Amino acid sequence: MGCWLGLADPYLAEVSAHAGFDWLLIDGEHAPNDLRSIIAQMQVIAAGKSHPVVRPVIGETWMIKQLLDAGAQTLLVPMVESAEQARELVAAVTYPPHGVRGVGSALARASGFAGIPDYLTTARDEICLLVQVENRKGIAALDDILDVDGVDGVFIGPSDLAADMGHIGNPGHPDVEIAVLDAMNKIVASNKAGGILTLQPGMQKKCLELGATFVASAVDVTLFAAAIRKSAQEARALLVSDN
Repeated sequence: MGCWLGLADPYLAEVSAHAGFDWLLIDGEHAPNDLRSIIAQMQVIAAGKSHPVVRPVIGETWMIKQLLDAGAQTLLVPMVESAEQARELVAAVTYPPHGVRGVGSALARASGFAGIPDYLTTARDEICLLVQVENRKGIAALDDILDVDGVDGVFIGPSDLAADMGHIGNPGHPDVEIAVLDAMNKIVASNKAGGILTLQPGMQKKCLELGATFVASAVDVTLFAAAIRKSAQEARALLVSDN
């Protein structure tokens, strides 16, 4: 079980790393993160028991190279729509001659700053590449994406999928749920890791029962927003009762 980190704050990431989640997603797509803030969060998470997963803004080769050099080992690349795109991502996380990842390990946190002698030959084995299917085009190409060697898992993005299906703001719509569960079935049947972020306990349970590997059940921004609003309401209620 995992939690989405969108507050872009190392202190909060450290608290989260000791909360009991198996993994924490550092969001570079929708949160105000940059390379330095992502590194800072990975550093504090390393002291806890959770594994960091990093989502870049987009699956650009240069961006993936920076994140890998910075020490990210599990990447979740958003909005993947084709097998060709998936193959490009596999190449981006792989050194030549089988890929296109640039070699700069002497400068990299990932190599222990050249302290891991066999880093260049073992790095690929330590990397987990997850891709995110988030629209009808991606769903239509799911079987082909799952056939790509080097893709370790596929996340389904219910919010974007709902929007693309004409149900924006309603990822719990029955048609969306059917599409999500059908996709999860295919992913699990392919022996690859299935994943999802959903705040709906019912959908979380269904995905786990299907065999999903990665299920994010919370978002730090949502948790904090709900808690701070509740606290403010309770405080104001005291003022009313005093009057």
